[in-house]
Amino acid sequence: MSCRPIIFIISVLTCTLVHCQNKELLYDFTEIPQALMVNPGARNDFEWYAGIPTLSGISLQAGISGISVNDLFANDGLDINDKVRDRAIYGLSTRDEQSTTFQLEFFNGGFRGKKNELYSFGMYVEGDVINYWPQDYAILAFEGNADQIGRRFDLGDLKVRGELVNVFHFGINKRLNNSLRVGIRAKLYSGILDVRSANNRGYFVTTEGNRNLLANTIAADLIMRTSGMNTLGEANDDGTLTNFFMKRAFFGGDLGAGFDVGLTYHLNNQTVLTASLLDIGFIYHSNDVSTYSLKGSATIEGVDVILPDALSDPNRDFWQELVDEVETLVPFRTSHKNYISFRPTRLYGSLRYNFGEELPSLEDCDCGPDSGKGGAGRRAKYANAIGGQLYMVNRPRGPQMALTAFYHRNFGNVMAIKTTYTVDKFSATNFGLGLSLQLGPINAYIMSDNLFAYGNLAASRYASFQLGLNIISWSRK
Repeated sequence: MSCRPIIFIISVLTCTLVHCQNKELLYDFTEIPQALMVNPGARNDFEWYAGIPTLSGISLQAGISGISVNDLFANDGLDINDKVRDRAIYGLSTRDEQSTTFQLEFFNGGFRGKKNELYSFGMYVEGDVINYWPQDYAILAFEGNADQIGRRFDLGDLKVRGELVNVFHFGINKRLNNSLRVGIRAKLYSGILDVRSANNRGYFVTTEGNRNLLANTIAADLIMRTSGMNTLGEANDDGTLTNFFMKRAFFGGDLGAGFDVGLTYHLNNQTVLTASLLDIGFIYHSNDVSTYSLKGSATIEGVDVILPDALSDPNRDFWQELVDEVETLVPFRTSHKNYISFRPTRLYGSLRYNFGEELPSLEDCDCGPDSGKGGAGRRAKYANAIGGQLYMVNRPRGPQMALTAFYHRNFGNVMAIKTTYTVDKFSATNFGLGLSLQLGPINAYIMSDNLFAYGNLAASRYASFQLGLNIISWSRK
């Protein structure tokens, strides 16, 4: 096997290990405090809660569309070179992506105020990487340009974005009346690392030449911005990576601000509408910033050697002259200008129908000014619920969407499960399961998507899990 298939296999697998996370199992799973993180306006019945530090919220999601490891390495009798060419190089398109999101809560807590409003606060670190398949770059690198005369390779195929950010947040959740509960959360961002290259244009084409057999033309307008990468390299060389991450995570890097909003609205006692918008915000990158650009156009036909004039200077370096000419026409520049990046904003929405046995409610006291007469402000809690959810996130190639159907089951106030079926660009057979256990004051939860894929992970294009531990106290006024 030649080295080119190996290079592309490594590239695909690396990108797979490296999507903003759709937490469809956690969304509206109100027995878990972390449901407030995906809807600040979610229903809640806690007097106070505290997450176990670094264990209250751990989540990871990885997805790759268009191909899986099994597509390349399955023992199907096909030549590996043919599979790489047909299924990766030519099989993937610029809409296919390789992406990962992870989130780790350092601490998370909440407490109820005097007027039954719930205040929440915490800190978490989040990483998000997405790479769209650079189709024309891949074909050019794999096949070369010898047999691609006249084909324009689109340099705009390069779209990649990655960030690592520490988030501090404080929110308030308040029931306004018997039907409507709203919430808002303020966020401060401390950027650790950032890499992005999305607004690229240009082409590369090989045509028949005038003075030589072939002429190569490049017209490029490429740009890549980074923040923190140079300092990261220095810290790696010096053995000070821990200090690097701690400093930039606690406002020693790039700073930004944003907010989340959400609501829960009861259409009637059994039908509930929810919605939330997360990470409406930005980060101002001003620390260890580098911008790399390649802009210009040039047509070359190789080294021109004109005889007998070339013999007059035997020390003349024709190749270097060609390189200098190209660098003049298509200069590569580095600058250190500050820039602003916007967060990958996410939208959630759901419609839920509750039914079955009514359960004893642990919801907050209805003795406040927004409670109805005779306790009419209290909403019943039911053993069962079914419904649908919508998820959208803004991405470099436009919004990405997922649709989810779910069934939620409460077993008293001790255990709750949620099963989901989700359709998105990664899978049409994504079944998920979430479990929440309440053992006295201890709440433990674990969730996982795409369960049927665990029988053969190599054939899976998507994997996701979440878990956490909390201590919860309820109001029993």
